Order: sequence, then C-alpha cells, then structure tokens
Amino acid sequence: MDLLHDAHALAPVLTALRHSLHREPELGLDLPLTQAKVIAALDGLGLEITPGRALSSVTAVLRGGSPGPALPRGGHPGQAAPRGGPTRPAVLLRGDMDALPVQEDTGVPYASVVDGRMHACGHDLHTAGLVGAAHLLAARREQLAGDVVFMFQPGEEGQGGAKIMIDEGVLDAAGERVVAAYALHVVSRGAPTGYAATRPGPMLAASDTVHVTVRGEGGHGSSPHAAVDPVPALCAMVTALQTLVTREIDIFDPAVVTVGRLEAGTAPNVIPESGRFSATVRTFSDASRATVRAAFERTVHGLAAAHGVRADIDYVHQYPPTVNHDGEAAFALDTARDVLGEDRVLPAPTPMAGSEDFSFVLREVPGAFLGLGACPVGTDPATAPMNHSPQAVYDDGALPHAAALLAGLALRRLALTAQE
Repeated sequence: MDLLHDAHALAPVLTALRHSLHREPELGLDLPLTQAKVIAALDGLGLEITPGRALSSVTAVLRGGSPGPALPRGGHPGQAAPRGGPTRPAVLLRGDMDALPVQEDTGVPYASVVDGRMHACGHDLHTAGLVGAAHLLAARREQLAGDVVFMFQPGEEGQGGAKIMIDEGVLDAAGERVVAAYALHVVSRGAPTGYAATRPGPMLAASDTVHVTVRGEGGHGSSPHAAVDPVPALCAMVTALQTLVTREIDIFDPAVVTVGRLEAGTAPNVIPESGRFSATVRTFSDASRATVRAAFERTVHGLAAAHGVRADIDYVHQYPPTVNHDGEAAFALDTARDVLGEDRVLPAPTPMAGSEDFSFVLREVPGAFLGLGACPVGTDPATAPMNHSPQAVYDDGALPHAAALLAGLALRRLALTAQE
C-alpha cells in the first residue's frame, strides 16, 4: 500500500489548506468560511456533497468501484433485499473543524488574524488531513469494496456537533448505516510527528460540568451569628468533593473532579448572600459517571443542610466516554503499522482524561479513535506546549501521516468486510 508516498506528494496542497484554515479560525457550529474552503478542496473528486442544515458541516460520500458485498437496503447480509435494491457497505472518517476562543501566541507566519480565536487544538490539521484522505481514496476508487463517508464536523469543542450530524443522518449518508467509523486527533505534546497510538476500551473520558450555587443570608462580618454564611459551606463542599473521589470511586475505574471556579463576596467585612463554584467531572464508564453524580449531589446537599444553607446544583452531562471497540482498536493499530511503519505505532497503555464528541459516533457504530503525534521537529515532545495552549504549535509534517492513515483505515476495513 503506497498511501504514505502519495500523501507526501499532496503535502504542499494540504499544508496550504491547513494554513488558510489556521489564519481564519471559526468557533462553534457556524463555520461558513471553513465550510466553503472544504467544499472547494473537494471539488473535482466526484463526491456526493451535502452541507448541514443546523450547522456548517460537510458530509461527502465517495462511491467505490470495486465489487463488494451487497447489503439489503434496511437490512443485513443474508436477508432478502426489499424494494429499492441492495446497497454496499460504507466506512465513516471524521475530521472536526472548529477552533477555540484563545488568543494565539505562537509567532508562526500563518498565525490567526482573528483576535481571540485560534486553532489551538489542531482541528485545522484534522480537516486538511481528511481532505487528503478524500484525495487518496478518490484516486483509488476502483479498489474500494464499498463507499466512504467523510464527516467534516463543526462544534466539537463543547457544542456536540457530532450528535447534531448524527441526528441529520451522517451515519446513513451512503444509503445504509456505516459498518465502522474512525477519527484521529493530533497532539502537540507527548509524541513525535507521525507516531500513532490507540487502545481497546476507554480512550477518552466523559466530560460533565457542574455549577453549584450556595444561598445563605448576608450580614456584617463582625456578627456572623446574625447571618447565614455560605462561604464555610462552599469551602467544605470543595474539600469534601476531593475526598469523595478517593473513598467512593474504584481506582480501576477512575474519576477526576476539579473545581476550577470559586467565587463569593465583594468585601472582607461583608458576609455575602450567596456564593458559587463550578467543576469539571471526568469519568471513563457509564457506571462511574452515575456513581460520581449521585455522590456529588448527596455531598453538596448534605453539607448545605449541615451549614444551614441551600444549594442549587446544575449538573450538565456533556460528552460520554469515548470507548473504542476492541476489534476495531486492534484493526486500527494493525493498519497504522502497515501505513506508517511498525516503529511508528504506540499502543496507548492508559486512557486520557480529555473528552471528545466522537464518543456519540462510537455509541452508534463500531470504530476507533486514535492519537497522532504532531510535535514539531526540534521540540521536545515531553515539554512542548500542549493542546489548547496559546503557544501550541503543530507540525505540518503530520498532514501526510493523517491523510494516509485515515485512507488506509477505510480501504482496509472495506476490504475486510468484503472477505467476511
């Protein structure tokens, strides 16, 4: 398979696209400039392109030309095909496109020209890499034993764009539910350029956000007995939540509770009416997620009662854990070895506590999520600025690796399906 060689030939085009995306980053679900650039980059490939309705997504379908197994429309192999005729298996490849509300501080010549916005998480590489995969696969159309769905997704950074695209039918865009789905994420720290890693089971954590407001009765700081002070209650809650994790959660199914915001009061001699804190909760299974929520709410309400205050809890479920299917993770590692080279594959020993809305896709279909190193040459991967940092820099040299790996996953998975 000569994918990596051909991907390197595409490097100047992919780099130019990546730099264009980086200069003009867009946030959230509405990415009109990014959407237009992607559609232009796919022009001439013979893809069936559908823009999103509720968001600036792009869904593109490549029809393969090689004979493959026929799937009955609306059914499974072995069933009689109803009216409408058979369809062919399809594989989905995902690339997210949105940036972050971060002021760039990298000094690169293609730095963001939009104040307060930056591709600090490398989604510009994901987008350009997926465009590269589309080019590689379109050139190999006759080898594809099925179809490929390219999912260009806005709103990964907290808006759940993947879920919206699923609701709009991306998993069935080729005419039948995809048999597998794959995505990758570059890292600016932790791995040299072109090194891939994944693992079976949990790959990334669930992400939930909790906002707690504690209400008491204000008064003068000299007479706390005449007021109901929310501040000691807030402090007790934050401390108890740290203990909760160590005493109620199985260390082999871990959780992280971090209080990142705490505020109360306006003056040192004033007891405030209320105070509040916000926390992020990371878990790696549905069971742990439910346990943490129940314990969190019990702890906060119990301490509120003990301090004679009231507590309001807004517990927001965001993304579920990203869980790779065991067989698909093994297949992805094998494909990475074949495409990138044996020495460029690193089985991930543990999951990471970051989160991803590709988790919604993996709840619907088998698949795997991979990491790909993009630490610039000459930079120490152990100390480089990490994803989301204003100083995060990603190596353009990762683009051919991303394109080739994604293309290889689709080619090999469709070929495997044809043999089943």
